[in-house]
Amino acid sequence: MRTRDHFTAGCLGRDGLRLLPRRHLEHRSRLQAVFALRLAARRTFANLGPISLVLKEEPTPRQALETLCRYLKLLSASLITRIEDSGKSVIVREELVPSPGLATRQAMELAVGVKFRILRELIGPRWRPVEVCFTHRAPLDASAHRAFFGCNPMFNQSFNGLVCAAADLQVARTTENAGAARFARDYLEAALRQRDEGIRESCRELILALLPGGRCTAQQLAHHLRVDRRTLYRYLNAEGLTFSALLNEVRSELVMRHLRESDLPVGEVSALLGFSAQSCFSHWFRVTFGCSASDWRKQAPGAGLQAHAQR
Repeated sequence: MRTRDHFTAGCLGRDGLRLLPRRHLEHRSRLQAVFALRLAARRTFANLGPISLVLKEEPTPRQALETLCRYLKLLSASLITRIEDSGKSVIVREELVPSPGLATRQAMELAVGVKFRILRELIGPRWRPVEVCFTHRAPLDASAHRAFFGCNPMFNQSFNGLVCAAADLQVARTTENAGAARFARDYLEAALRQRDEGIRESCRELILALLPGGRCTAQQLAHHLRVDRRTLYRYLNAEGLTFSALLNEVRSELVMRHLRESDLPVGEVSALLGFSAQSCFSHWFRVTFGCSASDWRKQAPGAGLQAHAQR
């Protein structure tokens, strides 16, 4: 399986929502459910700037998507997109680099919605994905999601993103302005070279990508950074960091997101965080948070909001 690594992030106050009548809470919930999709519907190639010139000249949607993955960091450092081949399907995974205390539901729906719009421009106006997946729980009314994507999105899944038919991404495209694309590519490559990405940011992104597969070790991190493990430790030490501290930091932020925003069973959350056994996860969680994952979820603001909205 080939993987290519490379967008946006608000949390509603729990106490403030307690003061709202239920009808207001439900109205707000419905508005939030469509806000990101309304923004995504307004996005076009033009929003990508010079990147759009390069994408339009790629011979297939797959190559355009890989090019987008390469340059998207110039627009946002928060989104990581990975392309994975899976038989006759291609999985386009979206992940947001965790930010403590920030909910990601709207940002993730915007990111997936924009990626859907870009693929539709590349493939054709009637194109639909095989599946649309989100890790967070379903809204009270998913009709806006069905209308936007042209299919029934799946919630409480193990990843965020789109499942596409591999054949759709190999459709030949007509190119029109190769000269402008070459100029734009040169500009983007220069911008990438000038971009100063610190070791902390690079390691956090790799940890986020490697965790679900249970392959997140210092050795794997060093391999992806093309250095040996000793050199990685030296780089981290120079910034007052350790691999284990970064790993715990990303896991802590991710587990709060999953427990607050989804209804995934604790066992599945454990696997997404790279734990080989749920008992190991349970021990780590209790040491880190001082309670069990189930107890934390019952007290989490997001879970409380969802329960209130559905009553």
